[in-house]
Amino acid sequence: MSEHAPEPLAQPATEAFLAHRNLLFTVAYEMLGSAADAEDVLQETWLRWSGVDLGAVRDQRAYLVRIATRQALKRLRTLGRRKESYVGPWLPEPLLTAPDVAEDVELAESVSMAMLLVLETLAPTERAVFVLREVFDLHYDEIAEAVGKTPAAVRQIAHRARAHVAARRPREVVSPAETRGALEAFRRAVETGELQRLLDILAPDVVLLTDGGGLKHAALAPVVGAGQVAQVLGRIPAFASLQVAQVNGRPALIVRLDGEVDTVVTVRIDGGLVTGLYAVRNPEKLSRMERETPVSR
Repeated sequence: MSEHAPEPLAQPATEAFLAHRNLLFTVAYEMLGSAADAEDVLQETWLRWSGVDLGAVRDQRAYLVRIATRQALKRLRTLGRRKESYVGPWLPEPLLTAPDVAEDVELAESVSMAMLLVLETLAPTERAVFVLREVFDLHYDEIAEAVGKTPAAVRQIAHRARAHVAARRPREVVSPAETRGALEAFRRAVETGELQRLLDILAPDVVLLTDGGGLKHAALAPVVGAGQVAQVLGRIPAFASLQVAQVNGRPALIVRLDGEVDTVVTVRIDGGLVTGLYAVRNPEKLSRMERETPVSR
């Protein structure tokens, strides 16, 4: 779907949809980890919303979120089957995000690569309940209507999902200044390709995940340990340009070859060291690196 909704069938319906568009995109993206699929969910949401009798809608935001959630749940089950045949590690589609996203700590964490990978380990309904409750603060009865469960069942699902995520979520929130310093040190180390500089910034148990989707060369399993990861990073060509950017609300490097985006590396930092690297090389997932994608709560 384009940045703008189709020509209005009814002006109030269009205005309501556009007012909540970024929110609906973010709900769908956090459930799916794919901007392309989230856009398809928005298209389906619009088609259903445009036929609704607005006079019977008490809360337009909640109603739109309900439609989007149902469409995302359908798509999430299809995506699961698609991922089973995916070549190598599957990573979410990266988004170039505005600097102010990082200032909303909860929103930034919720769209981060690390958190989206944690959400991948939840069952579809658990994922929907967690996102709607923990990120968007919907009431249990609103979530119940969206996922087709009773409010009591939703409370239980939310409790289970919360415990599951808490056991796997990133350990600490790092200050923006510390993050910037560590990222700059990491960028310089990658640019020079000096092994020792890389080893100085990488945590001993750092993990690198690379997603080539079978279309670009990438490791088919996680690369673990500072020595192994440093060797992989040392293969980045000296003529590549490295651009520091905000991707999914977190610091990242965009690697360009001949001006074209080749790889997006999102960086996870704990205690001043790089503990996780998420490198997306699949060209089908790199279309959103030239302009910012608005996300909101």
